[in-house]
Amino acid sequence: MQTASGSTTHFFTVDVEEYFQVKALEAVVSPNEWLSHPTRVGTSVDSLLAAMERHGARGTFFVLGWLAEHRPEVIRAIAAAGHEIASHGYRHERVTALSPAAFREDLRASKRGLEDVAGTEVIGYRAPSFSIVPGYEWAFDALLEEGYRYDSSIFPIRRRGYGYPSAPRAPYIVHRPRGRLAEYPLATTRFLRLSIPAAGGGYLRQFPLAVIRRAFREAGTRGERATFYIHPWEIDPGQPRLAVSPFNYVRHYRGLDTALARIESLLSEFRFTSIASDPALDVRQSPTLVTVGVA
Repeated sequence: MQTASGSTTHFFTVDVEEYFQVKALEAVVSPNEWLSHPTRVGTSVDSLLAAMERHGARGTFFVLGWLAEHRPEVIRAIAAAGHEIASHGYRHERVTALSPAAFREDLRASKRGLEDVAGTEVIGYRAPSFSIVPGYEWAFDALLEEGYRYDSSIFPIRRRGYGYPSAPRAPYIVHRPRGRLAEYPLATTRFLRLSIPAAGGGYLRQFPLAVIRRAFREAGTRGERATFYIHPWEIDPGQPRLAVSPFNYVRHYRGLDTALARIESLLSEFRFTSIASDPALDVRQSPTLVTVGVA
């Protein structure tokens, strides 16, 4: 394992889903067709687990509840490697597409399924497509009611489709009528006063790697812990190519062949751990997370 630069330990997170379950491909693959497509998530997860082991990194894997039902061996492999299992919802449905009651059921079903397979408590959640946005703050209450202790759905940027531009850039506590919930927003950097997404994912594949490095170095300089994310399908250049629009083709397939090498570079430079290991996660007495009231 190479020595990472700096003293700040950041958060490495993985949104675990099959390549055909993503927003960019939803126009050509409906949920009732999912089981007809070849599975590839296990091989990609194994590659990520091996890379993290080489660099002594631990992380949080936000897993679809659907995978607990249909690919339980993937969840067991992640847990056996010593990583945190958290929820990514059950069927990759965006919060903005669900009623409060349906969202509660989605949270409950995914938590129950993942806990049954992994044998560990699920305390964290990340919304598909970062879809807790202004106007949907009731989702925080549902998370608290269903026993979650933290969320990592907020992207403090202004972007079509998702983003919560007024949110803090560093981890913080959301104060709600139902209680207090720790929030771990995705990493950003700034150019000319604009917040630039620099947390990983498609931005790792589409942007120069220097942008991602800058965000994590800046966070470390400020004494803050930044959150990185990636999907297993983003390191799988051999996945089937589906017939989508030119925009979505570039969005989904560009950079697949170099993503794993870029991740290895970040793992060698920065220290990473899981969100559940953060001592500040105890929102009752956290000395380091600021409290933010969200209407």
